[in-house]
Amino acid sequence: MSSTILRRAVGAARTASCARTFSSSPAARKDIVQELYLKEIKAYKAPPAVKDAHVGVVKSYTMPPVPKAPALPADLASELSAYDASEPSAVEKKAAPSADAHAELADGGAEAFLELLEADVPPEGHH
Repeated sequence: MSSTILRRAVGAARTASCARTFSSSPAARKDIVQELYLKEIKAYKAPPAVKDAHVGVVKSYTMPPVPKAPALPADLASELSAYDASEPSAVEKKAAPSADAHAELADGGAEAFLELLEADVPPEGHH
């Protein structure tokens, strides 16, 4: 009994290796995801277009008013002389010096610092 099974298996293997069968139809494999995707695309209904959907969302544009050209005063010379004669604001003159300003003046002030910056650096001796 085992020999008959063996003979049949060998015979089946010979016929399978000798004869190649070609199918003219492609493999019947279907992609489930693709089928679902296509089904949903075909079933999709676009919402109806609403007329005047932009109303209330889009603001209308209006051009800004055209600026006027500056006009020179009638008596320009007197205004310039009045500006030249005016003194700086009184607030700047009467401002009390702060404690930092006193410490800066005691150490030599800004003038001493600027002189230090402008002074030449002495060359170092060669080793």
